[in-house]
Amino acid sequence: MPRVRVVLVLVAALAFTACTDTAEPGTPKEAPGGSPGKSPAQSPISVAGAAGIGDPYYPDDGNGGYDVLAYDVGISYDPATKHLDGDTTVTATASADLSQYNLDLSGLVVSAVEVDGAPAEFTRTGDRELVITPAAVVRSGARFRTRVTYAGEPTARGDAALGPSGWQIAKSGGAFAAGEPHSASSWYPVNDHPLDKATFRLTARVPDGWSVISNGREQPPSSSGGWTTFTWEEPTRVAPYLTTVGIDKWTIERSQLPDGTPVVDAYAPGAEGKKQIEARLPEVLAFLSTWFGPYPQSAAGGIFVNESIGFSLETQTRPIYAQWAELDVIVHEQAHQWFGDSVSLTRWSDICLNECLASYAQWLWLEHNGTNLDDRFRAVATRAKDPFWNRPLVDMGPGNEFTAVYDKGQLAVHALRRQLGEEKFTRLLREWAATHRDGNAGWADFEAMVNRIAEQDLTPFLDAWFHQPGKPADQFRYPGTLRK
Repeated sequence: MPRVRVVLVLVAALAFTACTDTAEPGTPKEAPGGSPGKSPAQSPISVAGAAGIGDPYYPDDGNGGYDVLAYDVGISYDPATKHLDGDTTVTATASADLSQYNLDLSGLVVSAVEVDGAPAEFTRTGDRELVITPAAVVRSGARFRTRVTYAGEPTARGDAALGPSGWQIAKSGGAFAAGEPHSASSWYPVNDHPLDKATFRLTARVPDGWSVISNGREQPPSSSGGWTTFTWEEPTRVAPYLTTVGIDKWTIERSQLPDGTPVVDAYAPGAEGKKQIEARLPEVLAFLSTWFGPYPQSAAGGIFVNESIGFSLETQTRPIYAQWAELDVIVHEQAHQWFGDSVSLTRWSDICLNECLASYAQWLWLEHNGTNLDDRFRAVATRAKDPFWNRPLVDMGPGNEFTAVYDKGQLAVHALRRQLGEEKFTRLLREWAATHRDGNAGWADFEAMVNRIAEQDLTPFLDAWFHQPGKPADQFRYPGTLRK
């Protein structure tokens, strides 16, 4: 964000943007709990039948015992009544023998569950756990399909750090789904944690006159009996909170990037004024590619809502932008297509891997347009008071994830750039994006890569900037050309 991933904008004395709040294919899939180079000590541990994937910040997010391969989400939604009917199939591979397992689903009423075509027993526990007991044990290593039929009026969760998370009603009468760290479970059954990425297909039926935007590539719509069905397919694996649906009377514009990648932009009624800044998307992506490597997604574009929500979000291939979003927010959310979307975190304490890097992309854009970043760094570092410094960027504590990563994170990454030197810093960004493309990675992986590329142990530097509260010592705060 400034979210994406959302965008959180911190309006402090220093006024920086982030995965932003209003005052602003790949490698083989790994089972949850493991990916190339992942530190086991940092990874959530998937336990068969567990009602959480093992993330200490959000212990109820995700589930144990299986690895989702694909979501095939089917919904029918009537904006007049706000009623949703859902029919979703989750294809997964069991990582243990499963006599029982969970999916995450908030609020909606489940009428039937099938596992591989056979009726299954189910119960609800807590506010979002769907507990499923298949007719026969699903054996470890088996691929199985869970079909869930459900209905109701979806609602947003109110506990997210960035504001309401999940299904949200637009002022036009339409609806959209967005939020971080979780939102998918507000409208379809899901293993709701970034560690379990899967392909995503949405078939959405709405009354004629309304249209649907989502992730990936669109298929031709069809109409019957006063309803139109829209289909979107995302073949690149996606973390659940990065999936979306938008139902509105969109103004749609279609184009292509120079390499043929399809671009679909959607503007809600009242948001058409954002066309001018979104027209610069090809320029932004071309610039970011010079730093991060080839664009890693199957499609591109943006979803512009006419809502003053507290964030914009890096929904995969097609970020959602709040009413207040400007070009710097587009730069931030598009940087997330590499950092956060393609390379996804293993647990939420490592959010700096997403937000520090995407926020620094905004500085790179400023530099591209003439700003001297060393001068900017010194100005911020000189004015910053203790509350600014006294916030760790890694393992910052639950509830504090979406804070320092947007402003202090920019300084930390610039200091790292000057510590490494230009050639090694550029190599780090590109190698990080390429090594973990379409996968997951943790902070320990990042530090290991930094030290390897640096050809020296930078642990004291990394500890001072990223792990510790307080102002780094001068030797770490002003490396390279930052030193006066």
